[in-house]
Amino acid sequence: MYDYNADEQLTLDKYDRNILTVLQRDGRVSYTDLGKQVGLTTTPCIERVKKLERAGYIEGYSARLSAKHLDAGLVVFVQVSLDRSSKQSFEDFRAAIQLLDQVQECYLVTGSFDFLVKARVRDMRAYRDFLEEELLAVPGVYSSTSIAAMETVKETLAIRV
Repeated sequence: MYDYNADEQLTLDKYDRNILTVLQRDGRVSYTDLGKQVGLTTTPCIERVKKLERAGYIEGYSARLSAKHLDAGLVVFVQVSLDRSSKQSFEDFRAAIQLLDQVQECYLVTGSFDFLVKARVRDMRAYRDFLEEELLAVPGVYSSTSIAAMETVKETLAIRV
């Protein structure tokens, strides 16, 4: 029987890696089909998926939505600099950015600015409104530089397993 000790770090074998690869591609696949694709029967496949979920390898399942159909076709990257580099400034910015629905991703980075923000909006007018009325209104924001994407060449959430 396949069994993990919940207190130990998992050592992924080929079945685990294959399960993660398939689920990453299709999170709605049935356990029966998943098992067939990775070479397991249904019950051991279910057990492995549940163990991978409990161990944190699988954080959740979601649907990929069409940005174009939801009027969010423009991707803009924004380099944000804060007026001071302090723990409190960073914490305040982190809290404020969570409230902005247009922001898909935000990273604290090294270099000549503090945060890199990825936002999705309808068009440039919507971006200007977002920038002026929301992002630049966040306390502590000193400056920003915007980079609008002309074309998406590659976009994936897949992680090499």
